[in-house]
Amino acid sequence: MNPLAPAALAHACFMPTYAGARAHFLAAAAAAGAPTDILVHEQARGPDGSTLSTDVAVLGPRDAERALLVVSGTHGPEGFTGSAAQIALLYRLAVQPPPAGLRIVLVHAINPWGFAHLSRTTENNVDLNRNFIDWEAPPPDNPLYPSLHAALTAQEWSPEALDAAEARLQAWIRVQGHATFVDVLARGQYTHPHGVHYGGAGREWSNRTLETLLQRHLAGVRRIGLIDWHTGLGERGQPFFLCFNEPGDAGWERACRWWGRDRIETRAGFDGSARPRYQGLLFQGVQRYAPAAEVTGAVIEFGTLASAETRRALQADSYLKTHPGLPQDQARALRALLLEAFSPPDPDWKRSVLGHALRIQEQAIQGVEAWPA
Repeated sequence: MNPLAPAALAHACFMPTYAGARAHFLAAAAAAGAPTDILVHEQARGPDGSTLSTDVAVLGPRDAERALLVVSGTHGPEGFTGSAAQIALLYRLAVQPPPAGLRIVLVHAINPWGFAHLSRTTENNVDLNRNFIDWEAPPPDNPLYPSLHAALTAQEWSPEALDAAEARLQAWIRVQGHATFVDVLARGQYTHPHGVHYGGAGREWSNRTLETLLQRHLAGVRRIGLIDWHTGLGERGQPFFLCFNEPGDAGWERACRWWGRDRIETRAGFDGSARPRYQGLLFQGVQRYAPAAEVTGAVIEFGTLASAETRRALQADSYLKTHPGLPQDQARALRALLLEAFSPPDPDWKRSVLGHALRIQEQAIQGVEAWPA
């Protein structure tokens, strides 16, 4: 069954800009009676010079032992979908408060620079979802990435140059295999600052901000259910779950009860290949910054385009960073490519993902409520 949200609700929840999404999130939080905590990004500004922030809405008792944590905007333009899901949840909570004893913490735009500038990365071209490694140790190695780098990034944006890069990529895949390609591409790399899925050279502002907000709002919680909203993987308009609890452990089994074993244990989303060995995930950051809590949850994606088209959008994101002086028309076209890959304007897509998101959030609330304290 495909639960479509009402068209009017989708229109009310999906905003076309970071500023609009932020304003609607704060208004929905006020209507739900949720206090907000605004963490201003002092080192970055929006495209028009405006202030950027990560905003947190909180409902439920401070001494709660169980909480649901919902995050949007880890990857910039994917934040439009996460924001819509959070706004819709706040609308629901305005008329039906959360269960007694349950705390709900909604983190809006954890990567506000990427959200505002329509880039999957932070202001430092860092993939935030690869930045939560242990920075006291050397960064993880990805030894095959350098041989892929030139094929994944474009030095010239022309049909000929892009076709040549794709030919190099396909030649690499023929030698190394598709499963190796998926793993090398997705797991993250720490050697090429202008490359794809670059994990950074230290903790990003958003990384430190996550630690701050967890200390402020979830310090006493012992059971955390986590949803980190994303787009780009899976069947178009349908949810694709990436649970990062260990397969078979208590958290994994709990996620299966909340959302269905078929969703948690699927191998869809990677063109039949095994799940990459991801490094530095926000999920792992929550585990690190809330060490006294048990965390169960998932990155939840919504499919958009075929993987090759999504990969081209990643090239566009990189090209925009390395060529800041592009003509306005070309820059606008590349950003439109990014939005089509990570926040499609299609109204039916929005209705589908919002319908699923409402159900998934409700399942998580019920699951966390039933989680023994």
